[in-house]
Amino acid sequence: MSEFRESLRAELATLGDPDRAVKQQAYMKSALPFHGVPVPQVRSLTRSLVRRLPVASRAEFVHTVEAVWDGATHREERYAALALLRAPRYKQWARDVEIVPLLRRLIVDAAWWDLVDELSHCVGDVLRSAHEAMEPVVREWSRDDNLWLRRSSIICQLGFREATDLSLLTEAIDGSIGDRDFFARKAIGWALREYAKTDSEWVRGYVAANEARLSPLSRREALKSR
Repeated sequence: MSEFRESLRAELATLGDPDRAVKQQAYMKSALPFHGVPVPQVRSLTRSLVRRLPVASRAEFVHTVEAVWDGATHREERYAALALLRAPRYKQWARDVEIVPLLRRLIVDAAWWDLVDELSHCVGDVLRSAHEAMEPVVREWSRDDNLWLRRSSIICQLGFREATDLSLLTEAIDGSIGDRDFFARKAIGWALREYAKTDSEWVRGYVAANEARLSPLSRREALKSR
């Protein structure tokens, strides 16, 4: 665990671009500094480290994710923790409902779109593999006071296409439909626009039926042409 984290830190520092780092931190409004390493490169580095320094148990996997996330001195380490969660080598643990308490904690801790949106893909991975167990969790998050849990409940089905659970999606949207926060409204529009690629008629009907409830931003996003 410590070897993985320390190797990650050393290699990120080597790859860093100070000029890019300043711009990244300003754009993300991040309290954590950046090294200036592009996200695709962080993911590639993480995959390399997974091959070099694999873990042998679920507990070690979770502890490594937590160690990288909690001990982060630069934001790219948080991106690496997320890449670790989505590493194909560990999908049997990352897509099991036992990972949900960790995902919930990270979403609440992250509290910003770049991290929460990637974590929402992790939530979606669990929902795909264990729908019956995960569905009530997503429904609960859709009514939570925490904005970022609600955003995750709305966008976790992005890319599901015909497998989208429309009942779950509409309940998730309904939990934030009156929220004036930009990130809630944007998530609603994004989720609807994504599903429109599968069933545009349903989305147009949903928007028409809920025109008075949806914010202008959500409506525009939902009906935006591809």
